[in-house]
Amino acid sequence: MKIIATNIGKATTITWNGKQQSTGIYKYPTTQPILLQQEQVAHDTVADKRVHGGTFKACYLFSADQYPYWKEKYPGLEWDWGMFGENLTVAGLDENKLIVGSTYRIGGAVVQITQPREPCYKLGIRFCNQQILKEFIVHGHPGTYVRVLQNGNVKAGDTFELIMAPTPSLTTKQFFDLLFAKDKDRQLVKMAVENEALPLSKRERLKKYL
Repeated sequence: MKIIATNIGKATTITWNGKQQSTGIYKYPTTQPILLQQEQVAHDTVADKRVHGGTFKACYLFSADQYPYWKEKYPGLEWDWGMFGENLTVAGLDENKLIVGSTYRIGGAVVQITQPREPCYKLGIRFCNQQILKEFIVHGHPGTYVRVLQNGNVKAGDTFELIMAPTPSLTTKQFFDLLFAKDKDRQLVKMAVENEALPLSKRERLKKYL
């Protein structure tokens, strides 16, 4: 995997259900390295810290390989890296191979794969169509958040060096599908509940399916 673009955003005011609010979904490429920190990316905007940023969502990664699919579906948009609100646009990121709990060295940082992105209305606002939320779930390539184990600068061109992959192996794709599945696979639920790379709140909610 290789970083294609590093993206940060400034606070942008949007209107939702008649009320104005701030969002950091509008991210754009930067020509400088960005600093990955334990709670968020330095100089990036995290408007709603209840659902973004923090230990298990310190930095968001999305696959550059998925851009052609979405460009074809939404040709009228002004496309650039960072369209999905990701801090790192990564070539070769494949959720079918990415293991929850794996650790990687990227540039000067060490990160751990945590949870996939669950789309919210702010993605719909950036794409000018709330239908993208359902399309995003069905397409099944949500990217991933990471936990930052060692602060450090990363830049376009940096590659991922695998440090450790846990066993049993729960992929990002399996966990994403599990979250939205009506009938949940008990074995996958058990793997998720026991995986400490996932936030405790999510693991606790899944326990009822065991």
